[in-house]
Amino acid sequence: MNRTVKAGAVQFTVRLGDIDANVAYVQKALRRLASQGCRLAVLPEMWSTGYAYKELNELAKRTPEVVAELGRLSRELEMVIVGSMPEPHGEKVFNTAYVLDRGELLGSYRKIHLFSLMGEDRSLDGGDRWLVVDTHVGRLGVFICYDLRFPELARRLAVEGAEIIVVPAEWPKPREEHWRALLRARAIENQLFVVAANCCGVQGKLDFFGSSLIIDPKGELLAEGGYEACEPMATLDFQVMETWRGQIPCFADRRPSCY
Repeated sequence: MNRTVKAGAVQFTVRLGDIDANVAYVQKALRRLASQGCRLAVLPEMWSTGYAYKELNELAKRTPEVVAELGRLSRELEMVIVGSMPEPHGEKVFNTAYVLDRGELLGSYRKIHLFSLMGEDRSLDGGDRWLVVDTHVGRLGVFICYDLRFPELARRLAVEGAEIIVVPAEWPKPREEHWRALLRARAIENQLFVVAANCCGVQGKLDFFGSSLIIDPKGELLAEGGYEACEPMATLDFQVMETWRGQIPCFADRRPSCY
C-alpha cells in the first residue's frame, strides 16, 4: 500500500531568552499545520531560547517543562514534533533535539558537532550518539544544524534505516547557498527525505534567512519557506523513495570494506 505523510517546518524569529513568547508562537504555528493535515512538524534549533549564552544554564532548567507541554500538544494534534532545546548538563548544556510522537517522548539527540567558529564548544557539551527512531509517520534520523557538514553522520542514519532526516537549525547569513546545497546533497546521496526548519529574522548579532526546505530522495524541492515567518508543508510519498532506490541501487552497490 502506498504510504504518504504531510510534513512541515515552523520557521519564525526566535526571541532570545523569551521562552514564554517562543512557546506561544510555536503552539499557534503547530495548530495551523495540524489544521492542514500535517503529521510531522520540525522546529528550529534552540527554538525555545535561542543562543542566549549568558542565561542558557538558567533557561535550560525550564526545558523539561517545555518538553512536557510540547508532548501534550503532540498528543492532542496527533503529530510527531521535533525541535532542539538546551538540556541541563552540569556547568554546560547539551543542544538536544526531542522526538515526540502523539505525546510520547521516543528519543532525544544531543548535537554531536559543535560550531567552534561561534564558540558553541565553550558553552555546550557535544553528544556522542546518533539517533534513528521509529515513529508513526516513518523512521526518522536527526541532525542539528552544523551536523549537515558531516556526510558520514547522514550515511550512518541512512544505513540504520532512516527514511526522513529532520534538521532543526539556526543557519545564518551569508551561507544560504551552503544550506541549500548541503541539504540537497544529504537527500540525494542517501535517497531519503529531508525536512529542515531554519529560523528567520535578527537574533542578537545574527541575521537568519529562513528558507526552511523539504526535499525528496531525488533532491527535488517539495516546499520552501521564504525569508519571513511561515510554515512550509509538503506531502512525502514513500513510493517515490522506494522506486528511486530500485532504479539507482546505491546501497546495494556500496563497498564499505574499501573505505
